[in-house]
Amino acid sequence: MAMSRVALMGASLRVGWLWLFVAAAWALAIIATVTGQRALIDHHYLLEESGLSWPLAAAVFLAAWQVMILAMMAPVNISLLTRALAAMPLGWLPLRARGAVLAGNAIAWTLFGFLAFSGDTGIHRLVDAWPWLAAHTFVIGATTLTLAGLFQLTHWKAACLAFCRDQRVYVSAGGSAHARSAWETGMRHGLASVGSCWALMLIMFGVGVGGLGWMLALTGAMLVETLAPAESRARQVIGVALLLLAALWLAHPAWLVPISAA
Repeated sequence: MAMSRVALMGASLRVGWLWLFVAAAWALAIIATVTGQRALIDHHYLLEESGLSWPLAAAVFLAAWQVMILAMMAPVNISLLTRALAAMPLGWLPLRARGAVLAGNAIAWTLFGFLAFSGDTGIHRLVDAWPWLAAHTFVIGATTLTLAGLFQLTHWKAACLAFCRDQRVYVSAGGSAHARSAWETGMRHGLASVGSCWALMLIMFGVGVGGLGWMLALTGAMLVETLAPAESRARQVIGVALLLLAALWLAHPAWLVPISAA
């Protein structure tokens, strides 16, 4: 146990510089909130009020989305990378393996952001055309929370989460004879990351992208379920908590406005 702690500490020191990027992303998110400049990540503003064409609005969103992904998903990936380094002989892992997995995650989550923004455009058009939904937009947030909560309890979620946790992914990427194989492994890990956490990240669209309260809560949830032991029930507990939040949102939507706007 002592050796594993030493190895983990050494690995943490080797990748510690990556946390500077995470800190910078959170600093930008906080500054944008404090100064009232969250519009670049606010899908409602970009689609309804900015006056930008859809392609330009999508491009602006995806640029700001990178900051959110760095703030929310990088802590999970850096923590997994640290564990993988600690488990490697002599605490060594090829740079190609580290870069492939991190880049694979970045590409996969950027694609998810584009698809989510596209789907959100359709929902905005539906709200504009349906007066009842326009008067009860809290239903969108409650539905998103319900979807995320139910997904947490599925075998698909469990399978994707297990793949994300598997340190052999890094070994496979690092042991690839060709750079292309390492990138393919990194993309598979990125797709598994999206497959595991897409519903949690979708909550950001249902309750308001850029809300610091939700960003903190969801980042914490993803860290807990990913780093918990395989036998842990963290995944199910988070799912039940989301379902309870969905019920609360439907019953008293005003109660959850502060965290959504935080």
